[in-house]
Amino acid sequence: MKSLVLEPDIVDAARRRSAVERLRAINVTLPTWSELADPASAEAMPDLHGVDPDQPLAENLWRVHWFNDAARRGQVAMPGHVVLGKDLTGVKAPIVVLLGRRYPMIGAHKVLAAYACLVPRLVTGQFDPARDRAVWPSTGNYCRGGVAISRILGCRGVAVLPAGMSRERFDWLAQWVADPADIIRTPGTESNVKEIYDKCAELRRDPQNVILNQFSEFANYLIHYHCTGKAFDRVFAHLSASRPEARLAAFVSATGSAGTIAAGDYLKRRRGSRTVAVEAVECPTMLDNGYGEHNIQGIGDKHIPLIHNVMNTDLVVGVSDHATDALNQLFGSNAGRGYLTGRRKLDAAIVSAFDDIGISGLCNIIAAIKTAKHLDYGRDDVVMTVATDSADLYRSERQSYLARRYPDGFDEVSAGEIFSRHLEGVVDDHVLELTHRDRKRIFNLGYYTWVEQQGVAIEDFDRRRDQRFWQSLADSIPVWDRMISEFNAEVGTAAPKRRAV
Repeated sequence: MKSLVLEPDIVDAARRRSAVERLRAINVTLPTWSELADPASAEAMPDLHGVDPDQPLAENLWRVHWFNDAARRGQVAMPGHVVLGKDLTGVKAPIVVLLGRRYPMIGAHKVLAAYACLVPRLVTGQFDPARDRAVWPSTGNYCRGGVAISRILGCRGVAVLPAGMSRERFDWLAQWVADPADIIRTPGTESNVKEIYDKCAELRRDPQNVILNQFSEFANYLIHYHCTGKAFDRVFAHLSASRPEARLAAFVSATGSAGTIAAGDYLKRRRGSRTVAVEAVECPTMLDNGYGEHNIQGIGDKHIPLIHNVMNTDLVVGVSDHATDALNQLFGSNAGRGYLTGRRKLDAAIVSAFDDIGISGLCNIIAAIKTAKHLDYGRDDVVMTVATDSADLYRSERQSYLARRYPDGFDEVSAGEIFSRHLEGVVDDHVLELTHRDRKRIFNLGYYTWVEQQGVAIEDFDRRRDQRFWQSLADSIPVWDRMISEFNAEVGTAAPKRRAV
């Protein structure tokens, strides 16, 4: 049976000593989770001036947080974000979007999850970078983050992802993996997560392959609870300083691996907000126990991730990939931007900010609009969401959409049609406010993946119904920080004197 949670205890002392020796040899110091949650307080922060954020350098581990500036070289007090108003969204409630593209190396916040999933195995002696291969099952961004972290640690990283993902993902991987064989393409597209699991089961037969499955690694939940939750809270506190009547009404996130949505648990405890889970209506797993295929790359589906705290989720919202594909074209084309700033008189800076918002970010924005409309939110009700990555990863998808839908060219009339249908025309369809029975139904769906297929003990599976289980995870964060600090002390790397960044 699969053990449910990785405990903060040393499992293999010899393997851990080998990891210590490797990190000493390559001069790597690991930031603790709390240092990534509040990098301004990190005493061991190296001098990052002159460090290229797109290279596999040890210093870039200290940029795996929400507080990088737009150039991803300096550190700022407030995470990068954009506030969308009624002129764009059609709702009174401000929609605040945090920008994951400011993360180093991959331009997406999934590198935070990759770091968090590997580090516990290093410090407990369950991963030896001198011997083991890190296998990163993903629909694109997480495996890129894993390969980047692997490169820094001098170990082999293997990316497992569907063959139908965007060309840009594969172009990036081709430049970063040690061997082309370390890019494993599984059948299908975004909806084919089961095929990824099947390949990982095959790879697991080799004991040197360590599978770091973001869908079941509770470190993924923990790092987003601790780091992403605090980043959103910091932004809300900043915005509400000038608007004391504002309240954080909802946190909206496509489920994907269910890492990012863990920030909703933090914000609910801190601010009393609702947590909204998002999925594609073409594959309505939570809404309709369904199946299908879609192109909202990065959100996964056809199963319930083990680390999704379903019993603490308040709403489920479905978004169509017809909308996200269309908006990717609208915001990414000259004709579309001309229409938005000319005919619609939108602030050019807001329109340009969509350079930092990829397809899953567009999905989250649409879901945030639906949530605000369904719950009749007003101007004091702040809805927060996230853009995991940037539009740069979807240029090829835009070209494909253009050839398929507008072979004779895309003009301002076409742009107006998209704006009218997919922004002005958003209604609160495919929205479900969860009752206790709804939560139990969605929770029970996970049984087929995790107990029947992946071998999780039924007792462990059921523990996740109780909020005390999730709170105990959060309570373990100081213990993990201490274990990372103790590991660093054994590595004995001379941390450079901290300088302003």
